[in-house]
Amino acid sequence: MEVVNRGLAYAIIIAGFLSVVFVLVGGISFIISGGEEEKIKSAVGTIRYAIIGLIITILATVIIGTVGQAMGLDIIQYINFGDILDTITKITSTGDGARSLN
Repeated sequence: MEVVNRGLAYAIIIAGFLSVVFVLVGGISFIISGGEEEKIKSAVGTIRYAIIGLIITILATVIIGTVGQAMGLDIIQYINFGDILDTITKITSTGDGARSLN
């Protein structure tokens, strides 16, 4: 059950992160469009769909939290930035400890 909980939490975090990245990409595309109608439409579409994705991600978090509580699961506890950083550190560390950047 722990693996499922963590998987759901990480999927939500990745989806939210990608939504923010695509908003930034759409914004940069809009800025460098040079006034061309087709590029502006493409950039606005990218921003629109990224915002819709972000809203869906937030709603998914609320729905999963609500359903999880109704079923006796605590999925929201795994959506913790510190926990994610610890997991990334564990994945990227060597067998004898964390890598040194020196």
